[in-house]
Amino acid sequence: MRGGSRAPGLGVAIPAPRRVVSEGTVIRGGVDYFLEHGTIDMDGLAGVLAVSRATLYRVAGSRDQLIGEVLWQLGSHRLAEACRARRRSGVDGVIEVTRHYMTGVRQSSPLRRLVIAEPEVAARVLFAEPGGVHQRFIRAQAAVIREVLGADLDQFAADPEALAYIYIGIVESAVYAEVLTGQPADLDRTEQALRALFIPTG
Repeated sequence: MRGGSRAPGLGVAIPAPRRVVSEGTVIRGGVDYFLEHGTIDMDGLAGVLAVSRATLYRVAGSRDQLIGEVLWQLGSHRLAEACRARRRSGVDGVIEVTRHYMTGVRQSSPLRRLVIAEPEVAARVLFAEPGGVHQRFIRAQAAVIREVLGADLDQFAADPEALAYIYIGIVESAVYAEVLTGQPADLDRTEQALRALFIPTG
């Protein structure tokens, strides 16, 4: 019987057990759905995961939160790949990581589809709460600066967090301007602006 069974001899319907789904499963499902569709439709994703819409919202929190988690998962994975591809050290190494990262993001058709089709959603998720993507990337960039520069950090006037705050703003401006306008970002000028942030002390 659909929806449950009946207790023997009582004629009382026993509800079917509710499927339990973890946050990790929802995010992985969201990543797959986003890569295929360039957006996340909660009804469609609930069907893919074989859970109710209410269950999906209970686990994900909101559509914006889920899209933010998906973009963070994809972006942090791409940043990790960019770090592994680094061959240079010092400021050149920091810039090299960014070049690898930007190249990958610029080639992301799902992200382009989201920004063009749902610019308000993309702006909320990427730059404000509850997406939190912007702040996460600032922290991630500060970690990259620390790792790549190491002891050389002492020679620069600003601390990693301050550098990362401005650094990510420049990177985001270049990447998302290209997505919105269709005009290729000028990577040379972007890198020139990024390099100018690293001002030696004394």
